[in-house]
Amino acid sequence: MRDAAPQTIYLKDYTPFPWQIEWVKLTFKLAPTGTRVLSEIRFAPNPDADGGEFFLHGEQLALTSSTIDGIAVSPTLTDEGLTCDVPDGAFTWTAEVEIAPEKNTALEGLYMSNGMYCTQCEAEGFRKITYYPDRPDVMAPFTVRIEGNAPVLLSNGNPTGQGDGWAEWHDPWPKPAYLFALVAGDLTAVTDSFTTASGMSVTLNIWVRHGDQGKCDYAMDALKRSMRWDEKVYGREYDLDVFNIVAVDDFNMGAMENKGLNIFNSKYVLASPKTATDRDYEFIEAIIAHEYFHNWTGNRITCRDWFQLCLKEGLTVYRDQQFSGDMRSHAVKRIDDVVMLRARQFREDAGPLAHPVRPSSYIEINNFYTATVYEKGAEVIGMLRTLVGAEGYKTALDLYFERHDGDAATIEDFRKCFEDACDIDLTQFALWWHDPGTPRVTVTEAWADGTLSLHLKQSTQAAGRDDYNPRIIPLVTALIAPDGSEAMEQVVVKLTEAEHTVRFPMLTERPIVSINRGFSAPVIIERDSSTEERAFLLAHDTDPFNRWEAGRALAKDVLTRMVTDGDQPGPAYLNALDQMARDDRLDPSFRALALGLPSDDDMAQTLADSGITPDPTRIYTARLSLRKKVAEHLEPALAELYTAMDRPGPYTPDAKAAGCRALRLKALGYLSLLDGGKRAQKQFDTADNMTEQLSALACLIDIGTADEALAAFARQWSSDRLVMDKWFALQVAGATPADAATIAKSLTEHPDFDWKNPNRFRSVIGALTTNAAGFHDPSGASYSLIIDWLITLDALNHQTTARMTTAFETWRRYDADRQGLIRENLERLAAKSDLSRDVTEMVSRILGT
Repeated sequence: MRDAAPQTIYLKDYTPFPWQIEWVKLTFKLAPTGTRVLSEIRFAPNPDADGGEFFLHGEQLALTSSTIDGIAVSPTLTDEGLTCDVPDGAFTWTAEVEIAPEKNTALEGLYMSNGMYCTQCEAEGFRKITYYPDRPDVMAPFTVRIEGNAPVLLSNGNPTGQGDGWAEWHDPWPKPAYLFALVAGDLTAVTDSFTTASGMSVTLNIWVRHGDQGKCDYAMDALKRSMRWDEKVYGREYDLDVFNIVAVDDFNMGAMENKGLNIFNSKYVLASPKTATDRDYEFIEAIIAHEYFHNWTGNRITCRDWFQLCLKEGLTVYRDQQFSGDMRSHAVKRIDDVVMLRARQFREDAGPLAHPVRPSSYIEINNFYTATVYEKGAEVIGMLRTLVGAEGYKTALDLYFERHDGDAATIEDFRKCFEDACDIDLTQFALWWHDPGTPRVTVTEAWADGTLSLHLKQSTQAAGRDDYNPRIIPLVTALIAPDGSEAMEQVVVKLTEAEHTVRFPMLTERPIVSINRGFSAPVIIERDSSTEERAFLLAHDTDPFNRWEAGRALAKDVLTRMVTDGDQPGPAYLNALDQMARDDRLDPSFRALALGLPSDDDMAQTLADSGITPDPTRIYTARLSLRKKVAEHLEPALAELYTAMDRPGPYTPDAKAAGCRALRLKALGYLSLLDGGKRAQKQFDTADNMTEQLSALACLIDIGTADEALAAFARQWSSDRLVMDKWFALQVAGATPADAATIAKSLTEHPDFDWKNPNRFRSVIGALTTNAAGFHDPSGASYSLIIDWLITLDALNHQTTARMTTAFETWRRYDADRQGLIRENLERLAAKSDLSRDVTEMVSRILGT
């Protein structure tokens, strides 16, 4: 039966919970199908509330007993929780419930992963563990006793006792229920220690299954670097005696920042040179940092309600971006972040799923863990830092930590700290949190008497909105002289009105404009620019991001003409690319990025923005043709790079070595189009690390000569679940448009395809959604296959299902035939009688119903 009609929750309706919680004591008696949870909770009236009903959330719980101050009570039960008459003053509530972790396939609350008990409580999973006010503004210290036959029994905070079949933990820091965690299983720990700036010794443990101990070194190193960096840059020390990380095979997300007990998808912990790629190492470093940084921006200061989700996530994403830039390359990191922002968040802003960074309403909060909340939320923090400067930013954050430590805070609280610390009015800036849509800034130039005038006009095309309130848009701008030098130091142009003209006088010759340097604002710049000017910026711009941006714009111009008119690339683009590739002064990782072409999906959005209905098949064909043209024109340079970037010595995951490999493997991708895969096959046969082995395999798939290599790879790695995820995904992502659905379907019939495991499901069905031309093959086979699987998965795991539906959010930009096929399949999903609330909301928004 379908879930009850979804109810919309509004920010304006927020009221405090009528009771405070002084302490919580939980006892778990673990059993796969009959875990008993005893809760003892001390409530007291909340002086900041106006009273109200005593309501505790609870779902899928079997209540066996409940008392108030030791006297049995009979609460009123519903599918969402319970209500009960309670005393006027403080009282102690106890309840015992029974749950079945082994049957919990949704992977939220307490569930089992290959015999191991684990939890995921954000956003609203704790209500599936016991009755509780499951909301982030209710914070309390927890004491937990775990009884079970697992060798390792873990929870939040510090260990306070253990014995045969039991362990006790106490977390002294008040926390909301979504940060509760429990893990129990046959695990082993890789242990280290960290001494904080104030001299406290912290035990660090990474808990894994037996046999995985040798794959934890990099994660441990990343953790220690994160802790030291947070002390140095933000002045934040760790605050418990122990910090535990657990690697879990079955996990809906990347990781979870539970206080003192972070639970991670194992793919973001386990790594060795033979099993993990450079990209895996980068993700491990970033995600370890992200979850650790939540200790202050998310845990010590949490969000008052789920509308404030961007307060903890946007700020923490910005912090992990800073960290990764410091560890590696700020320029390359910035380009990576913007590529992801445009690929995920810009398209979200342009479609039916558009919403503000801080939404004003939602139906299912799990559906708002989005690129807008995370990545655009981080961009808002970055713009704040640009506006107030590095010192102002530090002063404001120090005030935020001092003022709100232990609080459940709001965006208004955060904003007030900046206003007070920096003496600035952020009323207009707050529109970045409140209004959806990606602003467009149109730039026109005028040159006269040694003065360059830039006329700026801002607007937006947010889905479903015609109104637009001008925002503060900080545009870092410089002028590049004809000789490649900067004609003036870069400045921050603060666009605050709908239209504004800024003038740069006393120039001896007309410069080239470099605007929105470092992508200082998440906007779309619309500016007429010649091929020659973009080629000049690709060769000479002193800002790495805008140098890359110029090359990307050139490539998009070339591809647009190839798709629409059948034109071929001219010498300006190819020569500029060749010059950049040969420039040894540039970071190899930057050159690797600059040699890449816009993705098929990026080109589809570019064409749609220009009023052209994109044809994914034509885009795929044009992009393949351009890749071959680049390979032919740059062959001498690419061959030199492939040889020169082959650095001797054992594999290391550091940024310098990874950058050289990135450039070498980018060259290999082009050269494979010319040499029939000879270099790729040799590299596959001799590779001593996963980065080179997997890249060579991808090249062989790309040119259609991978059958033997795929079989050899599977024989070698069949026992490694994470490596086999790569094997599945690579075949689908690299398939030709006509073959993509067929290959994906065949892989779902493979004996190792475990559709109940989120990683494996994403490695096939998720990979098919990323193969743009294959996903949108005119036959509609991919649409049908994906919807079939989403119907199957929703019965077990609605969160993963709902997130997968976002693949269809851009359906209206395509031709009528594809739109008809997509609508037909989405309506087939929507008609499912027992569709979950999560998926019901997503499909309704995508269809506009």
